[in-house]
Amino acid sequence: MEDPIKIDNRGDFGLWAIEVAKQIVSGEGFELARAARDGADDDVRAAGNALGQAITNALMEVYDGLLEGAEEN
Repeated sequence: MEDPIKIDNRGDFGLWAIEVAKQIVSGEGFELARAARDGADDDVRAAGNALGQAITNALMEVYDGLLEGAEEN
């Protein structure tokens, strides 16, 4: 998610969304599963919050990209 990409159509967006979802689930989702298995309630809550924040960050990245594209037109 660090390198800018150009999304020209719905298919490109779909591929981007799949890749971002894979990254989020492999990172934050794993931590949530581990906390649920081994951790206390506070650990599960913190891991769940981190997962939610990662999703929010991805959505904001898309929104910011849409705004940048609108300013250019």
